[in-house]
Amino acid sequence: MEALRGLPFLVREGMRVALTPPARSRDRFMLVEEVSGTGDTRIVRLSGLTSMTDAEEAVSCYLLVREDDLDLDPLVDSFEHLEGRLVVDDRFGELGTIQDIMLNPANDVWVVDGASYGEVLIPVIEQVVQAIPHDGPIPVHIMDGLIASQEE
Repeated sequence: MEALRGLPFLVREGMRVALTPPARSRDRFMLVEEVSGTGDTRIVRLSGLTSMTDAEEAVSCYLLVREDDLDLDPLVDSFEHLEGRLVVDDRFGELGTIQDIMLNPANDVWVVDGASYGEVLIPVIEQVVQAIPHDGPIPVHIMDGLIASQEE
């Protein structure tokens, strides 16, 4: 099992999860009985999946978890909390506010719009966005050439 969109793996033993899409032949809600492995891919044992056939049918499913059951890191903030937030670069100053979030396989991209630089596309990678505070401006470190390419 892999985490979605490069997010950290947040499933842990004891969580109640829903499999989607649902299937008529199994319960939709299951309990996480065991999580093993490290890194990006883990092996997860779910209650109700008792045979290899059961497990194979669940391979293409997503696990849904109640938000209250997750221990979210600030970098995994929901989109609602990010849109409209001010973004400030350590060299260029205020870049503007997050207007949209583009979802990409490698990393998300924030569409930031402001008075000084217009629209700036900011890759959400560790080298650029090192932390996301719960409130206030989001500090970033824009890579060389990114602002100049936006002005052309």
